[in-house]
Amino acid sequence: MFTQISSAGIRGMEGFLVSVEADVSNGLPGFSISGQLALEVREAQERVRTALKNSDFQLPAKKITVNLSPAGRRKEGTVFDLPIAAAVLGAFELLSAEKLKDALLIGELGLDGSVKPVRGVLVLVSAAKKMGFRRGLLPVANVSEGTLVEGIQIIGIQSLRHLQEVLSQDNWEDMDLGISGNINRRTFKPEYLFDFKEICGQSVLRRAAEVAAAGRHGLLMCGSAGTGKSMVAKRIPTILPALSWEENIEISKIYSLCGLLPKGQPLLSQRPFRSPHHTISPQGLTGGGKVPKPGELSLASGGVLFLDELPHFSKGAIEALREPLEEHRITVSRVAGSYEFPADFLILGAMNPCPCGYYNHPTKECTCPPGAVHRYMGRISGPLLDRIDLQVEVTPVAIGEISQVRPSEPSAAIRERVVRAREVQAERFRGVPGVHTNAMMNARMLREFCPLDQVARELLERAMVRLDLSARAYDRIVKVARTIADLAGRETIAAADVAE
Repeated sequence: MFTQISSAGIRGMEGFLVSVEADVSNGLPGFSISGQLALEVREAQERVRTALKNSDFQLPAKKITVNLSPAGRRKEGTVFDLPIAAAVLGAFELLSAEKLKDALLIGELGLDGSVKPVRGVLVLVSAAKKMGFRRGLLPVANVSEGTLVEGIQIIGIQSLRHLQEVLSQDNWEDMDLGISGNINRRTFKPEYLFDFKEICGQSVLRRAAEVAAAGRHGLLMCGSAGTGKSMVAKRIPTILPALSWEENIEISKIYSLCGLLPKGQPLLSQRPFRSPHHTISPQGLTGGGKVPKPGELSLASGGVLFLDELPHFSKGAIEALREPLEEHRITVSRVAGSYEFPADFLILGAMNPCPCGYYNHPTKECTCPPGAVHRYMGRISGPLLDRIDLQVEVTPVAIGEISQVRPSEPSAAIRERVVRAREVQAERFRGVPGVHTNAMMNARMLREFCPLDQVARELLERAMVRLDLSARAYDRIVKVARTIADLAGRETIAAADVAE
């Protein structure tokens, strides 16, 4: 007998339909699976066979043939165990496959027949909804994640025997099984471990962080060790606007695909903060593997990517940043095709001014040999620096500021100003596709959205001549000045904004 069950695979950040077909016939007993399968899918043959035996399903000695269609597209992961077992049981008429015609099944099987959680459930259920399925049958541990997608019923399956029991009920779609249904939208309140009030002094760096967060400008901090660069970087997520529901879903899809969602939590509660070590490879940043998975650039999407000791990153890793900083996405090409991942993040960099770390230090002498400082700074390419709007020199904190009793301004107060500035930008760019912050403006938008008063224009013209600035530098100055004006509540950019 022939049976067909619907499942889904993942390619990049999108799900695609996989039809699991099973046929039982007379002939030499055996079990075969076809359809361009990765190793873990081919191994499903043994997992399914053993799980059926240990679930007390007595199967006659027949020839079992399973095909995963489309045969020309590679299938990966362990999500196909449950639909393969269901298709085999349906072919032996041990469960009603007809009841599953509008349902999508995913799940990994244990050898005892239990259904184990899998990665990428949010991506798969979203794809199932787009493909018109009315319900999804998932591992119980993935139910809370699957129910985040509205418009599709989610039913948790504990084991193969439980699947058979559920389908044996005539009105199983409408019954309250205790582990089905859709949850309401929930607000996950972020809980921050850090706060700007813990930072003493560094008023210039704090102000730069506020401007960077308000306009989503890249920020590079250059200073000696112990000046607070990493402390400020770790606290910048605390002054960014809270995640919207749509943003949280999109970011959580990436973390679901990588298996990095917090245990027992189907959504992230706050914006990502990723700080990869400087020994990371270009593939670790962009995404890699025979079939690429998201890298650090995608895991930082919607949040912050912090590159500490920036000059120590490999040249390939640094150059890999150029496309995503411009396009806000990353394209990874392999023999099997091209894969596109989101890479829409706020970049933060930190570096010492020289190899020994004391160049231009007010009290300590630099011990670097001649030419070492120039070579050290030259490790960061000009094109990358051109894409980072704010570059701040960080000086050591005075002992008087460290010992002060009065606390600094907390993150909550700074975040209020940042949110107001972001709301101004959201209104300004309403109807402009792909642009929602000042840092994303192109040259045409600068002329439309960044009016300078006469004094500000003259000041900028004098600076361009005296400092020999490039046209790209002019655009960056205007973008940052626009953000400073937004924080101050000004429609027109004033001379004070340009001067800062």
